[in-house]
Amino acid sequence: MKFMLIRKADDQTEQGVMPSEGLLQAMVDYNERMVKAGVFVTGDGLKPSSDGYRIEFTHGRPQVIAGPFTEPAGLVAGYTVLEVGSPEEAIEWARQWPVEDSDGNVRLELRRYFELDDFAPGAAIDKHRELCDQLSRRPTAVCSHVTFSGNCREAMAFYAELMGGEVRAMLAFSDTPMAEEVPESFRDRICHAELVIGSYTVMGADTMAADIIEDGYQAPAGHDLCLQFDDVAQGEQIFQALAQGGTVRMPFEETFWAQGFGMVVDRFGVGWMINCGIKTSADCPSQ
Repeated sequence: MKFMLIRKADDQTEQGVMPSEGLLQAMVDYNERMVKAGVFVTGDGLKPSSDGYRIEFTHGRPQVIAGPFTEPAGLVAGYTVLEVGSPEEAIEWARQWPVEDSDGNVRLELRRYFELDDFAPGAAIDKHRELCDQLSRRPTAVCSHVTFSGNCREAMAFYAELMGGEVRAMLAFSDTPMAEEVPESFRDRICHAELVIGSYTVMGADTMAADIIEDGYQAPAGHDLCLQFDDVAQGEQIFQALAQGGTVRMPFEETFWAQGFGMVVDRFGVGWMINCGIKTSADCPSQ
């Protein structure tokens, strides 16, 4: 069964007083114990109600009310979600809340989640079950993985600079347990790289040449990374930068579906599509 352990707001949390280093350490120790016990699902602190909103409906019409709100004790400052076997187990974890929080003067509230089995069978509950099943099969993220012939480090740095991204990982073979299993000349090559562009991730790695291992590096084929821009001039600028030292497969120009579109294989052997300013159905030719 699942419980939400709610940390009620107080004057300090409503004033935006940040937790001390001691409290942060105590909370992470507390959370770590729950993680090791297998009961921790998630948890977050909330900013003061001055950064929040209430949406009240009257006869179906919403009214948005900006914070702050009065009576802090009725507000929520944070929460922890627990997956436990009984209410007693949830209460025992609540009793262990760190005393470093507000010198041990806090109000907690423990609320159990509804579960689908709590409701009478029916078409609506069946639909909820289908939705839960669909969500359970959904991956956390979908991203692309590109192989390189030895220039993964250079390529990822170039893409990050060009597209305003950030290289979050750049792991060489020499820093992995596989270091002794690859030729010494290859150990400085990249085993795993991650480039984050906004909410999207592109992964990459170097692959040894075919004369070193069977089924070695082959240039990507039948696969392109696609970039969408609202600004046509910006899209063309990116296209031209990717085309330097590469091969243009389709020049950047207006098409029947977009104000600007082009296809290019960059100097690292990676294929790109740049799509800009999608035309509305009124702008596209009739079918």
